[in-house]
Amino acid sequence: MTSSRLIGREPELAELEAALADAGAQRPSLAFVAGESGVGKSRLLAELERRARQAGARVIGGDCVELGDGELPYAPIVAALRPLARAGDPVLDELGPAGRAELARLLPELGAPASDTLDDRSGSAQARLFEALLGLLDRLGRDVPVVLSIEDIHWADSSTRAFVAFLARSLCRERVLVVATYRPDELHRRHPLRPLLAELERGARARRIELPALTRPELTAALDDILGAAADAALVERLWARSEGNPLFAEELLAAGLDGRGDLPPTLRDALMVRIERLSDTAQELLRLLAAGQRLDHALLAEVSGLDARALREALREAVSGHILVADAEDRYAFRHALLREVLHDDLLPGEHAELHLALARALEKRAGHDGAGAHLAAGIAHHYFAAGDQPAAFAASSRAAAAAEHVQAHGEAAALWERCLALWERVPDPEALAGADRVEVLVRAAAAHDLRGNAARVEVLLREALSRVVAGTDPHRTAFLLARMARAQHSLGRDEEAMQTGERGLALLPAGDVSRERAQLLAWRAKVLMLQSRYSEAIPAAHDAVAVARAAGTAAEESRALNAAGVSLMAIGEREAGRAMLVEALELARAGGGVHELESAHINLADSLHLAGQSAEALEIAGAGWDELAARERVCDWLVLLRAEIAIDIGRWDEAHRTLPAPETRFVGSTRTNVELRRGELALLEGDDASARAHLDMARESARDSTEPQVHGPLGALTAELERRAGDLDAARAAILASFERLDLRGEDLMRIARVAATGAAVEADAAQRARDLGDDQAEAEAIARAEGMVRRVRESAVGERPVERAQLARAEAELARAHGEDDPRRWAATALAWEAAGRPYFAAAARGSEAEALVAAGDRDAAAARA
Repeated sequence: MTSSRLIGREPELAELEAALADAGAQRPSLAFVAGESGVGKSRLLAELERRARQAGARVIGGDCVELGDGELPYAPIVAALRPLARAGDPVLDELGPAGRAELARLLPELGAPASDTLDDRSGSAQARLFEALLGLLDRLGRDVPVVLSIEDIHWADSSTRAFVAFLARSLCRERVLVVATYRPDELHRRHPLRPLLAELERGARARRIELPALTRPELTAALDDILGAAADAALVERLWARSEGNPLFAEELLAAGLDGRGDLPPTLRDALMVRIERLSDTAQELLRLLAAGQRLDHALLAEVSGLDARALREALREAVSGHILVADAEDRYAFRHALLREVLHDDLLPGEHAELHLALARALEKRAGHDGAGAHLAAGIAHHYFAAGDQPAAFAASSRAAAAAEHVQAHGEAAALWERCLALWERVPDPEALAGADRVEVLVRAAAAHDLRGNAARVEVLLREALSRVVAGTDPHRTAFLLARMARAQHSLGRDEEAMQTGERGLALLPAGDVSRERAQLLAWRAKVLMLQSRYSEAIPAAHDAVAVARAAGTAAEESRALNAAGVSLMAIGEREAGRAMLVEALELARAGGGVHELESAHINLADSLHLAGQSAEALEIAGAGWDELAARERVCDWLVLLRAEIAIDIGRWDEAHRTLPAPETRFVGSTRTNVELRRGELALLEGDDASARAHLDMARESARDSTEPQVHGPLGALTAELERRAGDLDAARAAILASFERLDLRGEDLMRIARVAATGAAVEADAAQRARDLGDDQAEAEAIARAEGMVRRVRESAVGERPVERAQLARAEAELARAHGEDDPRRWAATALAWEAAGRPYFAAAARGSEAEALVAAGDRDAAAARA
């Protein structure tokens, strides 16, 4: 009842083949095929896969399972990779021990999985898994393109959605085509796929292919092919009118024995039920079991159905020959079309529904007892017990499935499963025994899973409930631990003052002289936040307190973090040797046992602090060494990449910066995206590509909307002001300066960024004063000069001590002030150029020589001006 060839999909297939050709040319693509149920998405995908294989491409894929968000983690990814593992594909051996250990989380047949990293707040454990998957795709596509198909992504679990988003921003030159199908009518207003698709389908590498219904001529051709002869015109007309060109509906109407005369089933679902009801009672019972189980192997069907071997074979053969069931590559039975399963599952009576799901849960639990329950099996058991309404069993199974999901870094699924446990807590006897933890611990684990997904708002809600269940006076350390987590969540939400107050509450609960890990965590966190806010005079004593407690408690990670915060702060206030020593100590401690996150942070902050102090060559060397050290641990650090690019930009190695920056099509999120766009915008501005600079700075501004960190708003304000100054919009340039100062907080401690913004502000006001003189507006000139003088005062206050970069900014600001007064002085510009050369910033030295040449022209000394130019 299906046409032998694909009909009416030539344009859509051509677009998919073009995407495959792009992938073969190292231009990876994502294609999203959208269409209503039965319109032919799977048929189109199957034809693409057939042609891709004929062309020599590798094809892997899987489909998403409708268990509900939060249960079966990475279902289509596991289905795509399992055949490779079972076949012992040699490409898996190229991943190395670390890569195989990461993938073993999903595919136990690969060996021992990587160790758990539940407390890794940065989400780096999931990132390592995603990097391993990306590395595998890269190797699979080394010689030929690889197609990764994901069917029914509207049912995708949270972790699969996260991986697709990761691929969208991380694929660069891999020979990879990702094709995902979905039903738009399934995407209700709050569906989690909606915002993801809205973002991904706008990407430069993404294609959205909407599959329409067949036209009347196309449906006629399909019916001719099915019948083997020209279809009767009346039959075509009736099927066209009823199916409205939906090929599955037309096929099912035909399969039900309808000849175009008489009554037709009113809906596609009814037409599908006609097909099922024509089978024997035994086959229908077996289909009901499969409707509950979705994909079941022969052994499980035999156990749960209770049929003898012959009856089971006959029922399966009847359903397969009736084109209702198919066997997949893993010898499991499933419905030919998802809608067939949906129709039958929805038709189950309440008692049937509970009985079938309970039988499946018990059979799967028995299997888990023999083989051990991985994340997929544990999730299936939890789902079937919950669907059966057995709340105690569902509670216990959900807690086990949540722990299994944590192990495979499926944070969204773990969060949903822990939340289910919380919802069932009051409905089951002795929940603590069933969960193996008290309610506070379950709340904390749910919050940790949400935290790793970046859902800080939900983290705060869960931790508030946990705090309400802990008596601070009787358990101060546990309360302090919860408050530390709460403070981090509030900081992520941009509520810095509230976060600091929450942290202080935690510290106040702990007794005097306490040397616990909780106290070290709170003190190190406070020091880091103060440092990030450029409140260095407060950060330094806070960091010293944290170091002392961390050493007494023997917590290397907290000690490294505290030393890091102290080192950055000391270097920022000019105490370079002391600060450098602490940063080096933080680095050594991280190497010895502080953890990879601390190692990454120590490399970044040591190199960055040296660069800001004018020691850029050494900073670049340290950043490169850090990259090599982390790469040896199979850790990819975007911030080290961006720091190397930033240093290369500042020291004039722009070709190197272009090579170092991520490819333009690579996408990022959060603070990393802000940093990427700042670097791209700065390089474009320096190279004179103002249009690109504006686009990148606009994206950085949007991304940094909730940030309170001066390291973002200082550069963003200065670069935006310079861009607007070039465009001649001095009001917009001045607004950028003022907005930046509002975010810098003007505590007077972030001297480098204050100097940069104020020196740029002086240039803006010098332009304004010159314009006012040109227009004969004495009042506007005086106001611009006054503002320029204020800017210079701020730079002067920042350029104290041995600060080569800030002193160069001061030289520039004083030269701009002279220009504001109408006394453009070439000697001041010459001094500025020398100061920038001493700081190792050749572009700004060249810009100062250009200004010196202009001043010499104005003074009538054209020969000297030519030499400077």
